[in-house]
Order: sequence, then structure tokens, then C-alpha cells
Amino acid sequence: MMTLSPARDGGRPRLLVVRNDKLGDFMLAWPALACLKAAEPAPHVSVLVPAYTAPLARQCPWIDEVLLDPGDDAGREAQRELLGTLRAGRFDALLTLFSTPRIGRLGWRAGIPLRLAPATKWAQLFYNRRVTQRRSRSEKPEYVYNLELAEALLDALGLAVPPRPAPPCWPLPAGTREAERGRIVDELALDPATPWVFLHPGSGGSAVNLTLEQYARLVAAVDARLDAADAVRPHWVLTAGPGEEAAAERLRERLAEAAITAHRLPARRGIDDFARSLAAADLFIAGSTGPLHIAGALDRPTAGFYPSRRSATPLRWQTCNAEGHRLAFCPPEGAGERDMSSIDLDAAATRIAERLLPLPTRETSP
Repeated sequence: MMTLSPARDGGRPRLLVVRNDKLGDFMLAWPALACLKAAEPAPHVSVLVPAYTAPLARQCPWIDEVLLDPGDDAGREAQRELLGTLRAGRFDALLTLFSTPRIGRLGWRAGIPLRLAPATKWAQLFYNRRVTQRRSRSEKPEYVYNLELAEALLDALGLAVPPRPAPPCWPLPAGTREAERGRIVDELALDPATPWVFLHPGSGGSAVNLTLEQYARLVAAVDARLDAADAVRPHWVLTAGPGEEAAAERLRERLAEAAITAHRLPARRGIDDFARSLAAADLFIAGSTGPLHIAGALDRPTAGFYPSRRSATPLRWQTCNAEGHRLAFCPPEGAGERDMSSIDLDAAATRIAERLLPLPTRETSP
């Protein structure tokens, strides 16, 4: 157990949390950040993130300070500046959610007294607290692994571990969802009484995803099932990240050929503005990408399409929304782990349509 110095931030522990990789990984750290912030006394929580995710980090209610990581490829001067920033921060503890040698060494050189990380790879040599997790077995959701690390850090600091946070892990101010829906009504003239299904066909350059043809078939099958049930068919809204706009437009054109109208979400001012727009969705469909995990943090209903390889299962990369808000689909047992063509789209369409039938359009979470 560590004894906190009362000279540091009035006795509140000063924590530095590092998750400096992809957007989806960062969003799955929000439950852990909420856990840390719920401790008594509430710590001062700083995060070290790349410039790409920094705008979202600044929206997180569980973060007090955002520090920019120049990355592994930055020159010596940038690395020296980062080391100086960490030393000036006078942190009591470092929590690295994904261990790398560079960050471990920086924390050690910065003199941070308590340094905790997963007990993986030789980078663990720079940490004086390690937690064995064996994440490659994919026995738990990624956000649960992160929560376990946060809880271990609080225990090492001698702080009581609070109850695990309930969704949403990104609670927006009251009225935000209505405001975002109102903006989209003005932009796209959508009927606010009709369910809105957002679909993100991009992959972020890493996640295995359905093809555009598969997504077109899925949309047509969902519409057909709702039509057969004499239910209102949803408005389809296609979203895209940087460099994914052309794919979203191709999907819109394919759907138009099938007499299905899909709308493109208008460009937003930045990733944080885009993320808030997802609060307007009644259902968000995507591969295991950053936007899917943003929607999960907002506790919007999600339908995710995953490969079945051991390190990327639906369980491992489960969204952190409420259990009743999650649908997940992956190749069946015996199929190739990345063979997304083996996913039964008809079965997926049936489950998605069933989820849409009773779905309210009003705000259901704070």
C-alpha cells in the first residue's frame, strides 16, 4: 500500500492513465476512468493520449487533464519535453492500460512512485506493480480488463474500490440527445418519430468488417422484415471517418439502386462533434471500430459485426453499453476466423428488426 503525500494536490492522489493507441481501445478505457474518479478522495486524473483521440478525451467527464503523446516515432526533443511534462506533473501513480517499453521507461525516469501495468512483455520491468491478465485468451471484455487494472491501482493506493460504474460511461448533459436529433432534422429533414439507424461501413483501417455488398443486403433484409411486420421502416444514416467517405457514398448508391433511401451524416467539425452526433441514433451498426465503441459508451443500442479470431472475439471487444442494448454477430464455429462472408445475414437482420420493433426514439439514459 502506498502512502499518499498530502503536499500533492491537497491529499488527492494525482494519477496518470495511459491508453495511447486506437480510438476503440481508448473508449473502452472510460469505465476504468469512471472507476478511478469515483474513489474517495476523488483523484486528479490525467491521461496521456495521441492527438487523434485528445478531442474526445477533453469531453470525458472522468478526466481532469489531457496530455499529448507525440508517439514512438517522435524525435528526441519531443520525448524530452514529454519526460519534463511527466516530471512536472508530480504524479503519485501511473496506470498503463496497454504496456509498452517507451511509456514504462518514461514513467520510471519521471520518478512516478507507483507504476502499474499488465504483466505482459518485457516492458513490465519498468513497473513496480503488475497484474496478470492474459488478455490474449479473450476470457473477458477489454473494458473489464481495464476496470480490473483501475481497481488494482486504487487498492495499491489504499483507497476503497467503488462499485463498478453502470452505463452510460459517457453521460451527456441533459438535452444533448434531443439537440443532436434536432440538428439532424434540420440537416436531413428526417422524421423524428421514425427510428434512426446509423450504419458505419468503414473499418478504421484495422477491424475486419462486412463488405459494402453485405451491408446492402443487411439493410434490405431489415427493411423487408419490418415491412412484413407492418412496422415503420427506419431512416438509414451512413457515417464515415476520415478517408471512408467514398465507401459510404458507394453504399448509399447501392441502396438507392434497391429503392432504399439512405442519408449521409453531414461532415462534423471534429471527432468530438462527430461522436456527440451518435447520441441521436436509435441503433448503431458497425464492425468492431472506434465509432461502435463511442456508441457503446453513450449507451446507445448497438449491433456489432466481429471476426472470430481469439484476440478479436465479440466477448473481448464487447461494447460497454447495457447488456440489453447489445447485439453481436461473428462467423460460426468451423468457419474461417476472418471469414465475414459466413455470417448469417438473414439471422442478423431478423434480430436487428426485432430490436427495432419496440425501440423508443426518446432519450432513455441520462
